[in-house]
Amino acid sequence: MDMIWRAISELQPGPKWAGLFHEYWPDYRRWWLQDGAESRPTYGACRRALTIHMPEIVPLYDQLCELSGGSDQAARFLSFYCPPAYVAGCSQAIWPGAEPVLVRNYDYSPHAFDRVILDTSWLGRRVVGISDGLWGLVDGMNDAGLALSLTFGGRRAVGDGFGVPLILRYILQTCDTAQQAGAALARLPTHMSYNITVIDERRNFLTAAMAPDRETRISHAAVATNHQDRAEMHLQARFTATVERERFLLNRLMLHRDPEEKFINAFLKPPLYSSAFGEGFGTLYTAVYRPRLRQMELRWPGALWKLGFDDFVESSRMIHTPTPREPAI
Repeated sequence: MDMIWRAISELQPGPKWAGLFHEYWPDYRRWWLQDGAESRPTYGACRRALTIHMPEIVPLYDQLCELSGGSDQAARFLSFYCPPAYVAGCSQAIWPGAEPVLVRNYDYSPHAFDRVILDTSWLGRRVVGISDGLWGLVDGMNDAGLALSLTFGGRRAVGDGFGVPLILRYILQTCDTAQQAGAALARLPTHMSYNITVIDERRNFLTAAMAPDRETRISHAAVATNHQDRAEMHLQARFTATVERERFLLNRLMLHRDPEEKFINAFLKPPLYSSAFGEGFGTLYTAVYRPRLRQMELRWPGALWKLGFDDFVESSRMIHTPTPREPAI
């Protein structure tokens, strides 16, 4: 399977972002309207929710709404408030070396994915990360040396809250440290259950188990897959091997203490690497964040893409991802 990836740098919202929006909006609009427009909150409710919970980014939200064309549906979509439910896979872990790294696999459908690395300096804060929903992020890093990523939390509960990609964007726009990120994650409402792992340049890290129906739980866990405490969605847990992946990573960190490169390469092989693209849980990429160095890498079997704040170069790449009939290595 071939995917075209793009690295796009636009420090302030402008024509590049507007072009992305108009390119992706027809598909996002169909997804957002799958249950009917009346099932989504009104624009007024969306903007009020942002003003209450994320006031710092409301001016940015207003600017992006204007760039998108200013339609009611686009503005409601861009708020990320109470979006349709969706499920992803993913594994993530902190390797605690002298230069600690956050490593993650993003497992999702290749047909519902931006494939864009965004470099921005919105609201005066430099952020680089993997785009979702055109201004949300599924993982990323800011110029304070704060990096984070998400995994689905493996629970069916859906409630009033924000889609998690906007929560990640908010954290990177407003926080400098893991402690600040933890405090923000503890108060922000999420519409589904997610695990957010955060690390800062001082080697402090945490994992927040967020849910719409209970308080966020902050822990010092260095590993997160697709459950919280225990696997609740049994069929999904078996299909994605969430418990097995968690145990595998914990063994790599606690029993074997793999060297850095060996630990990272484990994400490109089973049981962490998945080729279940037809079922929506294939590994689309492996990301490596080095917060103290302000550098990131994207990896695939046979491919490596390095980026950073000092050497972010706009470009595009054709990435070949092995299918189930091809070897992953």
